[in-house]
Amino acid sequence: MKPPRHFFAPIAAGAPQPLRELPVRLERMVHFVPPHLEKVRAKVPELAREADVVLANLEDAIPADAKEAARAGAVEMGRMDLGSAGLWSRINALNSPWHLDDVTALVAGLGDKLDVIMVPKVEGPWDIHYMDQLLALLEAKNGLKKPILLHALLETAQGVANVEAICGASPRMQGISLGPADLAASRKMKTTRVGGGHPGYRVLADADESGARASVQQDLWHYTFAKMVDSCAMHGIKPFYGPFGDIGDAEGCEQQFRNAYLMGCVGAWSLHPSQIAIAKRVFSPDVEEVRFALRILEAMPDGAGVAMLDGKMQDDATWKQAKVIIDLAKLVAAKEPEMGRAYGV
Repeated sequence: MKPPRHFFAPIAAGAPQPLRELPVRLERMVHFVPPHLEKVRAKVPELAREADVVLANLEDAIPADAKEAARAGAVEMGRMDLGSAGLWSRINALNSPWHLDDVTALVAGLGDKLDVIMVPKVEGPWDIHYMDQLLALLEAKNGLKKPILLHALLETAQGVANVEAICGASPRMQGISLGPADLAASRKMKTTRVGGGHPGYRVLADADESGARASVQQDLWHYTFAKMVDSCAMHGIKPFYGPFGDIGDAEGCEQQFRNAYLMGCVGAWSLHPSQIAIAKRVFSPDVEEVRFALRILEAMPDGAGVAMLDGKMQDDATWKQAKVIIDLAKLVAAKEPEMGRAYGV
């Protein structure tokens, strides 16, 4: 085990100092871009005005014969005006023939413009340790001034079993996303859906007087999400909902995003521009909820004592809940002034 004083020391000569706190950023949606497609890539500056994060995808959905073009397109994205949007990239898996070239090309070509590398199919802390050392060497070689952060994908049963250790493996850890399709395959789940519920996964109520039994569809991913959120919270990193694959089901997408938001996720992936608006709506706090949270903070400025608001008791626990909502509202307001006016922050 690495001793505490060494944990935040550079692990390569000349590498930037590891961060002790994550940057405070609004990351309600991570919008995936296939950078090998010139027409799509040309729209990135426009998308960046709406999305909090744009991601150059090098892994799944990029054909094998387009991997080099995608890598070059990702570097080109770094030359674009992205405004306040973050720039991420998802690399190919650690055991793939494209992995090493992905990492070396991104660090050399994007440098300090690259905020986060998304690492697929992370199985345990050893995968993060490897990426930590590799990035430190490449950062030193290319003269980077700030460390590139890591975002792990939870896509295998082994990764779920090791999620706490993954979260705490390095100061580079920015967050974790659930990858439901690969995880379903790893678990040998009998579904071809990418995220969302399943009509066959249900609970039956007892029969009523007529013999009828009410039935309610359940969430296949609830256990995994709860474990992921707790592990991220324990280590001070960010949990994300991953992809919702049915682009045409806006209602189902919004409900899954909302479930994740309520459970503690800070954002989700958007695979189509239509999902950007859904994520922006869901992962921004409700106006009335913000106004009530402001009243809690005003009634208990230091978080101590007890206050009654609209017949509901408020104490230090609800003060902390209100603080979470107000901190998020302020981030949203900084990017969207019209929301700030509506919130009153």
